[in-house]
Amino acid sequence: MKNSTIHIDVQLDDKNLPEQIKWNASDSSLVREQEAKAMMLTFWDGVDKSALRIDLWTKNMMVDEMADFYYQSLMAMADSFQRSTGKKQLVEDMKEFAKDFYKKFRDLDFGENKA
Repeated sequence: MKNSTIHIDVQLDDKNLPEQIKWNASDSSLVREQEAKAMMLTFWDGVDKSALRIDLWTKNMMVDEMADFYYQSLMAMADSFQRSTGKKQLVEDMKEFAKDFYKKFRDLDFGENKA
């Protein structure tokens, strides 16, 4: 049996806020650690039937980057749901929600920055 490891390092400031997130994976073709501004890690607890999450973002993550991150994450979740369940209509609904979310963010963001 083969094992694969994902290693995550989070550097915190004196108030325990993330300043830097670095990660690497044993199966990755990349030799050095990768830097990230945000991460979402979710585990499914089959016994309790609940999702366990770790959501972190660094202090230098911009709001527009966060919107991009969430949009791309929602689209990726929809793709994963498609592969795991084959429920095409639900996947289309999820993607439509993601697109609407992103459009509303852009409309709000540009509306606030016009003044």
